[in-house]
Amino acid sequence: MQVLIKRNGMKRSKFHRERKEKLASMPIYEARAVAKYIRISPRKARSVANSIRGKNVSEAFTILEFSPKKAARIIKNVLKSAVANAVNNHGLNEENLYVYTCYVNDGPRMKRLWPRGRGSADIIQKRMSHITVIVRDREAEKAANEEKK
Repeated sequence: MQVLIKRNGMKRSKFHRERKEKLASMPIYEARAVAKYIRISPRKARSVANSIRGKNVSEAFTILEFSPKKAARIIKNVLKSAVANAVNNHGLNEENLYVYTCYVNDGPRMKRLWPRGRGSADIIQKRMSHITVIVRDREAEKAANEEKK
């Protein structure tokens, strides 16, 4: 049986409120940045995303700086945004940050027609990507894991 608590005209369960308080008290040691609707094929962007996963932020910036691919420039901007979020919003130390995960999801596709012979046409799919980069603080993560034990 759920106990409903009225707050500002809304009903919230006690479980929901306790869970929200618990999450608010947990230490924050990660930050994320998302770039949506980027006009690059997800398949091409994934190869670059895979190359920086698990690396220190400084090492990841170096890899992206010297990569000749178009996706490297885009992912570098997303990584820069994730680092800025970690430093400015969560107060994490930039030297301890590493790329926890970096993934590329499919976005919508723009469909275009390409005229072919005898009055027919082929459909060209111009693909878009959603790029997500999550950075974590190694020291804060270790401290949180030791605290759990």
